Amino acid sequence: MRASQRGATLIEFALVLLVFLTFLLGIIDFSRMLFTWNAATEATRLGARYAVVCDDTYQQAAVLAKMQQLLPQISAVSVQWSPAGCTASTCEGVTVGISGLQYQWISPIAGLAGPSLAMPSFSTYLPREVMRQDPNSNSICS
Repeated sequence: MRASQRGATLIEFALVLLVFLTFLLGIIDFSRMLFTWNAATEATRLGARYAVVCDDTYQQAAVLAKMQQLLPQISAVSVQWSPAGCTASTCEGVTVGISGLQYQWISPIAGLAGPSLAMPSFSTYLPREVMRQDPNSNSICS
């Protein structure tokens, strides 16, 4: 009787290990997604602060480059000054946003090798008077 059940323990271990590793990879993927979410939020804050402090009123490329230091996956950014059509001296604030960000799963889900998930859009508004400083004395502008 014992000889017929010899490999049962190995098969049970393999099945339990498969479930455990799937659960573990799911937790790791969810943690990475939360990290990406937080990094996108912080990148919009950094972009808005950079735009306000450094007077880059219509320099979306410079704002994007600054934001990509935190989250390289960002491919496009929207910078909207308010009120519309203002100049560097008359703008009251800026809204910096990210949309179209895709999160790439590493865990295989239902046989799919790394499906992507569309993340929501992120935006931050920052009033100009809160952050007005001398751009030459602030390290964010360099």
